[in-house]
Amino acid sequence: MRVSPLLAQRLIAVPFLVLGLWCLLCPQMVERLAFRPDHYQGTTASALMIGCFGAQAVLSGLFATFSRFTRTTFLVYAIALLPFFWFNYWFVYVVPVLSGWMALDFAANILMLALCVAGYRNSAVETQ
Repeated sequence: MRVSPLLAQRLIAVPFLVLGLWCLLCPQMVERLAFRPDHYQGTTASALMIGCFGAQAVLSGLFATFSRFTRTTFLVYAIALLPFFWFNYWFVYVVPVLSGWMALDFAANILMLALCVAGYRNSAVETQ
Protein backbone atom coordinates (compact mmCIF):
# COMPACT_ATOMS: atom_id res chain seq x y z
CA MET A 1 0.00 0.00 0.00
CA ARG A 2 1.32 3.42 -0.99
CA VAL A 3 1.06 6.15 1.63
CA SER A 4 0.50 9.58 0.12
CA PRO A 5 2.62 12.42 1.50
CA LEU A 6 -0.49 14.07 2.94
CA LEU A 7 -1.52 10.88 4.72
CA ALA A 8 2.05 10.38 5.97
CA GLN A 9 2.19 13.84 7.49
CA ARG A 10 -1.21 13.45 9.12
CA LEU A 11 -0.20 10.09 10.57
CA ILE A 12 3.00 11.70 11.88
CA ALA A 13 0.72 14.04 13.84
CA VAL A 14 -1.10 11.20 15.62
CA PRO A 15 1.59 10.27 18.20
CA PHE A 16 2.10 13.95 19.02
CA LEU A 17 -1.62 14.49 19.51
CA VAL A 18 -2.33 11.27 21.42
CA LEU A 19 0.73 11.21 23.68
CA GLY A 20 0.73 14.98 24.03
CA LEU A 21 -2.91 15.08 25.12
CA TRP A 22 -2.19 12.28 27.59
CA CYS A 23 0.64 14.36 29.10
CA LEU A 24 -1.48 17.50 29.09
CA LEU A 25 -4.62 15.96 30.60
CA CYS A 26 -3.13 13.30 32.90
CA PRO A 27 0.35 14.49 33.87
CA GLN A 28 0.39 12.63 37.21
CA MET A 29 -0.43 9.32 35.50
CA VAL A 30 2.24 9.88 32.86
CA GLU A 31 4.82 10.68 35.54
CA ARG A 32 3.91 7.60 37.60
CA LEU A 33 4.23 5.35 34.56
CA ALA A 34 7.15 6.96 32.73
CA PHE A 35 9.61 7.45 35.59
CA ARG A 36 11.23 4.75 37.66
CA PRO A 37 10.13 4.91 41.31
CA ASP A 38 13.44 6.35 42.54
CA HIS A 39 13.04 9.32 40.16
CA TYR A 40 9.32 9.91 40.64
CA GLN A 41 8.56 13.35 42.16
CA GLY A 42 4.76 13.57 42.18
CA THR A 43 4.77 17.30 42.84
CA THR A 44 2.66 20.07 41.39
CA ALA A 45 5.78 21.37 39.68
CA SER A 46 6.54 18.02 38.03
CA ALA A 47 2.92 17.75 36.84
CA LEU A 48 3.20 21.27 35.43
CA MET A 49 6.39 20.35 33.54
CA ILE A 50 4.83 17.23 32.04
CA GLY A 51 1.70 19.21 31.13
CA CYS A 52 3.86 21.83 29.39
CA PHE A 53 5.68 19.06 27.52
CA GLY A 54 2.28 17.71 26.43
CA ALA A 55 1.11 21.13 25.29
CA GLN A 56 4.22 21.46 23.10
CA ALA A 57 3.60 18.01 21.64
CA VAL A 58 -0.01 18.90 20.84
CA LEU A 59 1.19 22.09 19.16
CA SER A 60 3.62 20.03 17.06
CA GLY A 61 0.81 17.64 16.16
CA LEU A 62 -1.40 20.52 15.05
CA PHE A 63 1.38 21.91 12.85
CA ALA A 64 1.93 18.46 11.35
CA THR A 65 -1.79 18.11 10.69
CA PHE A 66 -2.47 21.48 9.11
CA SER A 67 0.80 22.29 7.31
CA ARG A 68 1.85 20.96 3.93
CA PHE A 69 5.05 18.94 4.11
CA THR A 70 7.47 19.09 1.22
CA ARG A 71 10.03 16.46 0.37
CA THR A 72 12.59 18.51 2.33
CA THR A 73 10.27 18.69 5.34
CA PHE A 74 10.10 14.88 5.52
CA LEU A 75 13.90 14.64 5.25
CA VAL A 76 14.56 17.24 7.95
CA TYR A 77 11.88 15.74 10.20
CA ALA A 78 13.48 12.29 9.85
CA ILE A 79 16.91 13.66 10.73
CA ALA A 80 15.46 15.58 13.69
CA LEU A 81 13.94 12.35 15.05
CA LEU A 82 17.28 10.56 15.30
CA PRO A 83 18.43 12.11 18.62
CA PHE A 84 15.23 10.87 20.24
CA PHE A 85 16.38 7.28 19.75
CA TRP A 86 19.57 8.09 21.63
CA PHE A 87 17.52 9.84 24.34
CA ASN A 88 15.27 6.79 24.81
CA TYR A 89 18.24 4.42 24.97
CA TRP A 90 20.29 6.63 27.29
CA PHE A 91 17.58 7.33 29.87
CA VAL A 92 16.14 3.81 29.91
CA TYR A 93 19.37 1.78 29.88
CA VAL A 94 22.49 3.87 30.57
CA VAL A 95 21.11 6.31 33.14
CA PRO A 96 17.88 4.50 34.09
CA VAL A 97 15.54 7.35 34.89
CA LEU A 98 12.67 6.33 32.62
CA SER A 99 10.66 3.10 32.76
CA GLY A 100 9.78 0.53 30.14
CA TRP A 101 6.74 2.64 29.28
CA MET A 102 9.15 4.64 27.12
CA ALA A 103 8.67 1.83 24.61
CA LEU A 104 5.54 3.81 23.58
CA ASP A 105 7.73 6.77 22.70
CA PHE A 106 10.23 4.53 20.92
CA ALA A 107 7.45 2.88 18.87
CA ALA A 108 5.98 6.29 18.01
CA ASN A 109 9.40 7.48 16.86
CA ILE A 110 9.88 4.37 14.69
CA LEU A 111 6.44 4.94 13.16
CA MET A 112 7.14 8.61 12.48
CA LEU A 113 10.54 7.78 10.98
CA ALA A 114 8.97 5.21 8.65
CA LEU A 115 6.30 7.74 7.66
CA CYS A 116 9.00 10.31 6.95
CA VAL A 117 10.73 7.84 4.64
CA ALA A 118 7.44 7.06 2.88
CA GLY A 119 6.54 10.74 2.61
CA TYR A 120 9.98 11.58 1.27
CA ARG A 121 9.92 8.82 -1.33
CA ASN A 122 6.34 9.44 -2.40
CA SER A 123 6.81 13.20 -2.59
CA ALA A 124 9.30 12.55 -5.39
CA VAL A 125 6.74 10.41 -7.19
CA GLU A 126 4.03 13.08 -6.95
CA THR A 127 6.28 15.84 -8.30
CA GLN A 128 7.13 13.88 -11.46
